[in-house]
Amino acid sequence: MQLIDPNHPFYKSLWRRILIVAVCLGWAVIEASTREPFWAVLVGAVGIYAAWMLLLNFDPKPPESASEPAVADDEDDDGENAGNSEKRDG
Repeated sequence: MQLIDPNHPFYKSLWRRILIVAVCLGWAVIEASTREPFWAVLVGAVGIYAAWMLLLNFDPKPPESASEPAVADDEDDDGENAGNSEKRDG
């Protein structure tokens, strides 16, 4: 399950991606300093996940157009192999 879609146009700017991660991790530090371990761990996990998706694995791809037909290579192979698999008696 993917919670953050890195291909969304909102995440194109580097400063936005860094700001999201910094806010999450900064909030986790605030929660830890006020002795709220549950919220610190929860927000820290969100920050780590955001860093993973938006900074470390960020590889934006252009959206695939639905107008391009899918190529089916299996159909061609089945037709060629069907004739070769039969043995003929001479």
